[in-house]
Amino acid sequence: MTAAGQPAALQPVRGPSALGGGARRFFTLTWLLSVTEFKLNYFGTIFGYLWSLVLPLVRFAVLYAVFTRIIRFDTPNYAQLLLLNLTLYSLFNEATTRAVRSVVGNENIVRKTQFPRIVIPLSVVITALLNLGLNLIAVLVFLTVTGVGPNVTWLALPLIVVGLAVFTTGVSLLVSALFVRFRDVAQMWGLMVLVLFYASAVLYPVEFIPPGMRFLLFVNPLIPLLEEARRLVVDPSAPSVVDAAGSVFGIIAPAIVVIVVCAIGLWTFVRAAPRVAEEL
Repeated sequence: MTAAGQPAALQPVRGPSALGGGARRFFTLTWLLSVTEFKLNYFGTIFGYLWSLVLPLVRFAVLYAVFTRIIRFDTPNYAQLLLLNLTLYSLFNEATTRAVRSVVGNENIVRKTQFPRIVIPLSVVITALLNLGLNLIAVLVFLTVTGVGPNVTWLALPLIVVGLAVFTTGVSLLVSALFVRFRDVAQMWGLMVLVLFYASAVLYPVEFIPPGMRFLLFVNPLIPLLEEARRLVVDPSAPSVVDAAGSVFGIIAPAIVVIVVCAIGLWTFVRAAPRVAEEL
C-alpha cells in the first residue's frame, strides 16, 4: 500500500532468458562454470590434465604413421602440420560436441535458478579454450624442438584461435538450443563433426584438394583458418588463403558463413531460452 492508501503498482518480474542479470554477474557465472567444468573433467583421475594431452598425441601418432608410411604425403614438416591441425580442430570438436547436451545436462539449475541461460554453452566453449591453450603450449614446444620456429609470425596465432572460437561459439549456441527440443541433434551432430574432420584439411595439405572442389570446400570456415595457421606457424612458404582458394572467395565466403551461423545460433538460443525449463 502507498501512503495514500492505494495499492502499490506491481513490478514486472523477468522470466528466464538467454541474457540479462548484469554484465558482472554474467561474466562471473560464465567463468565459474568454465573453471568448474574444467576441474571436473579430471577430478578423481591419477594423471589429471595429462589425459587431455595424451589422447590427442596417441591419435596424432596413429594418423602420422598412416599418412607417412602407407599413404605417404610428401609435405614439408607434415608431422608438425598434422599435430597443429589436430590440436586446433579439437577446440571445435570438443566444444560443439559437449555443447549439444550442455543445457539438458544442467537441468537441475535450469529449473531452479534464475540466471542467463547462455552462460551454459559459453562456459563449454571457454573450457575447451582452456584445454586448447595448454595443448598449444605443448605443440609449440614440439615444433621448437623439431626445428620449426620459433618465428615472429607465431604471435598472430591467437587471431586464428579467436576466429575459430567465434565460429565454435555460434555452432555451440545453435546445437545446444536445438537439442532441447530435438534429441536427434546429438546423433546428427556426431556425424557432422566426423564429416567436417575429413573435409576440413586436417589430415592433408590444402594442395591435395582438386582445384575444382576448392571453390565448394572453402565455404567451410575451418579450412581457411587451418590453412592460415599452417602458414603462420609451420610453413611460411605455404600458399595464402587467397592463393589456395584461387580467389578472394576463400576469405569472403567463410566470413559470411561465420556471421550467418553466429547470428542464427544466437537468435535460436535467445528464442528458446525462456521455454527451456518447460521442454526439459
